[in-house]
Amino acid sequence: QVHLAESGGGSVQAGGALTLSCAADKRLSTSNAMAWFRPSPGNERQLVAAISRTGNIFVAESVKGRFTISKDTAKNTVYLQMNNLKPEDTAKYTCAADWIPGGGYDFWGQGAQVTVSS
Repeated sequence: QVHLAESGGGSVQAGGALTLSCAADKRLSTSNAMAWFRPSPGNERQLVAAISRTGNIFVAESVKGRFTISKDTAKNTVYLQMNNLKPEDTAKYTCAADWIPGGGYDFWGQGAQVTVSS
């Protein structure tokens, strides 16, 4: 199995920026898709951003223009760069990896807390 370790969370004032990191203990390649999730109102999980196996990027409408996902294969790490943070962005952000063929995301991190104050 693959372990995902998130880091980079913390507290920031509205309008500030944070970058979350998700480090895998196994090599990342073009065969792996990665994503970041956070709870939606009512605690349902929503996709924040994803990078596909081919490098295509998806960003949720709610964070479009402010968040960016990227991958550094040499470091086996995926990043979520968050700019112009808003209080409503406060959440625990969880990294997920699509590794094994045949379904959705196979491995999940423990989550990194982001708190944005007014």
